[in-house]
Amino acid sequence: MPVFGIGTWRMGESTRRRGQELDAVRYALDIGYPMIDTAEMYGDGGAEEIVGEAIRDRRTRPFIVSKVYPHNASLSGTVAACERSLKRMGIERIDLYLLHWRGGSRLEDTFTAFHKLKAAGKIGDFGVSNFDTDDMEDAAEVDKGQNGSNQILYCLSRRGPEFDLIPWMKKRAIPLMAYSPLDQGGLLGKAPLKKLAADVGCAPAQLALAWLLAQPGVVTIPKSSTRERVKENFGALDVKLSPDVMAALDKAFPSPRSKQSLQML
Repeated sequence: MPVFGIGTWRMGESTRRRGQELDAVRYALDIGYPMIDTAEMYGDGGAEEIVGEAIRDRRTRPFIVSKVYPHNASLSGTVAACERSLKRMGIERIDLYLLHWRGGSRLEDTFTAFHKLKAAGKIGDFGVSNFDTDDMEDAAEVDKGQNGSNQILYCLSRRGPEFDLIPWMKKRAIPLMAYSPLDQGGLLGKAPLKKLAADVGCAPAQLALAWLLAQPGVVTIPKSSTRERVKENFGALDVKLSPDVMAALDKAFPSPRSKQSLQML
């Protein structure tokens, strides 16, 4: 799985914005983004349709991540939801398919469906999203082979998972996919981040993303709807952080000293 991609949360919700959103995703692929993250929830399938149009007729296809709604995550429901997602995107396989969050369906049924889809070549791998440590422990009891990823809210201003969830995942080599890595833009106005970014010679968004990319086993998927932001975010891959800068970021945005419940957006 690539370590960087473009997210599509809140895309596909408005016909007025559709052209701009499609252009942003196409541009991301043009400049080298290797991965797209989407879900059946986003725009009630509208984001997946944008993804499908963006990747159509391309010589090389990016790594595709999508997610199944919890209320669709029964054994038969998961299979049917995956088929709908594949149709909307016009592809034969989703590279990584996630349970969007834990709901009413039994994990045993969801994972059985995931294995069925994987055996049929409909998905490459599977995992979960918005699972805290106790949820991950339950998932491991059901299926020890579940290690595709856990996609969670994680960024400089939301470091709660570092206390117990991230160590648990690292021990089992489960990648962390960080969504909303700029805290929906809330990070960009933080004075310490702006000052350190100026010292490094990059944009605040690039510094926040580079910090995530410097964390072992972490993947991130910033959502952008304009070419300018798509290009700026991609520049984070070229930002090198010194130990002094990492220490300064730790001081400005400290790691938690106790257990915090997993946050969701």
